[in-house]
Amino acid sequence: MAQRNFLSAKIHGATITCAKLEYHGSLSIDTTLLEAAGILPFERVDIYNLDNGERLSTYAIPGGPGEICMNGAAAHKGQVGQRIIIATYQWLDESEMTGAKPKVVITNTDNTIAEIINYELSNVP
Repeated sequence: MAQRNFLSAKIHGATITCAKLEYHGSLSIDTTLLEAAGILPFERVDIYNLDNGERLSTYAIPGGPGEICMNGAAAHKGQVGQRIIIATYQWLDESEMTGAKPKVVITNTDNTIAEIINYELSNVP
């Protein structure tokens, strides 16, 4: 059976707090945001920079309070103070689509949670 790829979780509008080029790679994310979105450490994340349009894929690691840190090569794709979207996706077969519930965490400029939106896939065959 064919599968389709759907949004699983998103952290929207997070502010980059640091960029460490001399790090092995990844994106450090405040653990409160990770937990709220349901993103696990070492899970693949796609990053979309709202300020410069850059896009990349890497993996999430736990960060400190308020931290959103672009590590390794990712440090070239964003600067401190720029805002990003962090997204994960999941492959679902037709029987799983109606039960999927993407979660979106909207952040304040200090990377605290402003709002959490729980969606349900609708209009799924």
